[in-house]
Amino acid sequence: MILQKSLAENKKIMGDILPVGKSSDLLVRTFWFGGQEAMLYYLDGFLNDIVMESMVSKLVAIPPEAMKKTKDLQSFVDRFITYTEVDVYQDAMEVTTQLLSGKSVFLVDSLAGAIVLDLRDYPARNTEEPEKERVMRGSRDGFVETVIWNTALIRRRIRDPKLVVELSRVGERSQTDIGLVYMEDKVNQDDLALIKSKLTGIRTEALAMNIESIAECLVKSRWYNPFPKVRYTERPDSAAAAIMEGGIVLLVDNAPAAMLLPTSILDFLQEPNDFYFPPAVGTYIRWVRNLVFLFTLVLTPLWLLLLENLDKLPPALGFLGLSETANVPIILQLLILEGAVDVLRLASVNTPSMLGNSLSIIGALLLGEFAVKSGWLVPDTILYMSFVAIASFTQPSIEFGYAIKFMRILLLILTHLFNLWGFIAGLLLSLVLVASNKTVTGKGYLYPLIPFNWQALKTHLYRHRIRTNSR
Repeated sequence: MILQKSLAENKKIMGDILPVGKSSDLLVRTFWFGGQEAMLYYLDGFLNDIVMESMVSKLVAIPPEAMKKTKDLQSFVDRFITYTEVDVYQDAMEVTTQLLSGKSVFLVDSLAGAIVLDLRDYPARNTEEPEKERVMRGSRDGFVETVIWNTALIRRRIRDPKLVVELSRVGERSQTDIGLVYMEDKVNQDDLALIKSKLTGIRTEALAMNIESIAECLVKSRWYNPFPKVRYTERPDSAAAAIMEGGIVLLVDNAPAAMLLPTSILDFLQEPNDFYFPPAVGTYIRWVRNLVFLFTLVLTPLWLLLLENLDKLPPALGFLGLSETANVPIILQLLILEGAVDVLRLASVNTPSMLGNSLSIIGALLLGEFAVKSGWLVPDTILYMSFVAIASFTQPSIEFGYAIKFMRILLLILTHLFNLWGFIAGLLLSLVLVASNKTVTGKGYLYPLIPFNWQALKTHLYRHRIRTNSR
């Protein structure tokens, strides 16, 4: 539907599309520019009042003789609009989409089309450090819910003309802004083309859960494989580092996080703290964190296996036995504690911040003590599960942490049912699930192990010094 020269016709077209007079936040004002009537459409809560008042005061001062020399809307913009973020549109549906995204729209009588001004003043919070990705040293800013601000945080770190930010919209009704950020001379062009085609092919009404909705549309996940195919970060420095390594960053409006694409399993084993210390310290922190985290996969299943074969162990390992008599089967105790850890975590999240930490600590102590006294649990199971619960927080990716948790539960059940062969089968099944997983672009999840690339693998194993160009 094309906008006409007549303001009355354009007003009718816009009235047929928009709920003017019904929606309280959709406002319309009438002005006169150089003897010509004009209408302003805007959304309450998005408009920068100061900039608009300054602009309108100049427009209403246009003399009629100057207005008569204006041939079309583009020449009107060139002569009288000094604001930088301005566009001219002819299609009414495109104008409507721009308006509903928060931009302001001017319709001027006798000039076909609409003037769209980006005068948005977003309601947004400060760029605070993410709670889940805190660092001991380094930057303290984080992504917010506004995609333009997030692209600016990345641009602040990469001032290179090869950095490309492509904005598009996804969602037939939500029309959510999507930002694709990459280095033009570093990105894999095949991966970029594939991700673009997937974004273009998304057919959904709305991105209700913003970044998670996009991930589900991009990835055809297999329900039985818990390992994540997408890595998220709320830190602009991590996103900028991924871009400089040739990766692709996907930003979604209303989401205070970025998707790093493509992602292999070794990418989840990196953390910003590794790079804010000297190479030796960074390597040490990385190895300690990853070894402890991976140990959480096998700790309780291995202890259960040794416990069920205690008579075959040497006397020196007798301390692995139970310190008290168990009234409830050990496998059931471990499974109960696996669920209890998540219950306490959810309770902490849904508790007011002033009470959250104290409630989780007191709740864990009281529940643990009463469970032992009542005979439900023994101290040994609480000890091992406490270590697992604490060690799981060394992994910044929540999705990857839950994947390890699911595989640990599977290992526990198989070990209990089939003893040593069940433990071995569980480990092999975990390896099969990892090896059969694919990234968003369809490449191997185990890269650079499979296919093997020693140069790329070294960057995951060790914290190298920053590269410098010789002069």
